Amino acid sequence: MAPTTLDPRTALVVIDLQNGIVGRPTQPHSGPEVVARTAELADAFRARDLPVVLVRVSFAPDGADAVPGRVEHRRGGGAFPEGWDVIVDELSGHPGDIHVTKHNWGAFHGTDLDVQLRRRGVTQVVLTGIATSIGVESTARAAYEHGYHVTLATDAMADADPEAHRGSVERIFPRLGERGTTAEILELLAKTHAV
Repeated sequence: MAPTTLDPRTALVVIDLQNGIVGRPTQPHSGPEVVARTAELADAFRARDLPVVLVRVSFAPDGADAVPGRVEHRRGGGAFPEGWDVIVDELSGHPGDIHVTKHNWGAFHGTDLDVQLRRRGVTQVVLTGIATSIGVESTARAAYEHGYHVTLATDAMADADPEAHRGSVERIFPRLGERGTTAEILELLAKTHAV
């Protein structure tokens, strides 16, 4: 299960670690645990001049940019609270980070994420975030389809539904990339990328 290598140009891509999402109940890790592990990874990537991408989900107040279509379960109506889409303090405030705003589950469709990564020569992404089975999995699928090597920091992600988290980690992610813990990824980063 441990990842085997990190390419010379690997980026950390952080999914939806923002005020309105991190405080919600998640399993098997809490939002603060996911943030703390992601912050460790982000600090290590920044120390090696490797890209850190902070992805947030946001919508226009009138909902005009929300994904249309018939679904059986849609988020309840009403406006989002002020500041719900702001990246958490533990990850913000680094001018070199790349910021991407998405309006759907995955971070590639309808954004400039692929352009931002390719312009920097990135060939591999390490993914963290909330929710495992929604934003993280959608982004992992698209990264794989775009030809990136994908590494998934499984203890730096969580989901409201523990079964959905487990399904992504155990069934889907092995088909998209390599899985590892934050500690395993940090160890590999130290071996392959000098400070």
